Amino acid sequence: MDIGISTFVTDEGISGPKLGVALEERGFESLLLAEHSHIPVRSAISPSGGELDRKYLRVVDPFVVLGAVAAVTERLVIGTAVTLLIQRDVIHTAKEVATLDLVSGGRFVFGVGVGWNRAEMSDHGTDPRTRGALMDEQLAALRAIWTEDLAEYHGKFIDFDPLYSWPKPVQRPHPPILIGGGEAAAQRAIRHGVGWIPAAVADPAAIPAQLGQLGGHDLPVTATNIAPDPALLDAYAEAGVRRVTFGLPTLPESETLRALDEFAKVAASYL
Repeated sequence: MDIGISTFVTDEGISGPKLGVALEERGFESLLLAEHSHIPVRSAISPSGGELDRKYLRVVDPFVVLGAVAAVTERLVIGTAVTLLIQRDVIHTAKEVATLDLVSGGRFVFGVGVGWNRAEMSDHGTDPRTRGALMDEQLAALRAIWTEDLAEYHGKFIDFDPLYSWPKPVQRPHPPILIGGGEAAAQRAIRHGVGWIPAAVADPAAIPAQLGQLGGHDLPVTATNIAPDPALLDAYAEAGVRRVTFGLPTLPESETLRALDEFAKVAASYL
């Protein structure tokens, strides 16, 4: 089982390139970054209630940062957890993903989600009521652009005539896709035959039931934002999960490096 880090990189914490180098030096497998384009003032509360953490307001663009991380690392898998795909132009996103896969030498993984902030998605012109159906079409359109020299797609939400778009991804047929979320996301991952990012759990005993949402389908699972708990690691490994990521707080550089040292001690038998 691979172990990586998932986090929010902001303009107030450690930089992406320094974080990437530190992870590679400590033997971590991957770095997965969160995305928010903005936070509308009217929705600046967390999904569980209360004031939204500052990192949501300050998060940087993950694609730009991961390009910089790719330039200073050699082995580190880089990716998103998650890209808010329903807020993005699908043609631009196809090119961004393919370009990042190219410049990283095929090290990109594409975690996507429908998001929770309805005001944020509405600002992008996305109807929250149909965001799941929109994502289904976006995933199909992305695959067409990545795998076909002459790609076209005609759906209810996404519609374009034949087009050319290069580069194509280094990974074939395309970078791994992981869909983040709960039961609905698990069902979407099954339908598309891609990976799943389940919500983090704190109790190892809850993991079998959580993974049972896949209904026996053998899909790649990345459990993100878990605590650095040996019991959780053992339980996820026993369940056959392919990757877990520790949730790294957004901190200044010196504090981040100390936290990574502690994380590495916990993960030592897996790294």
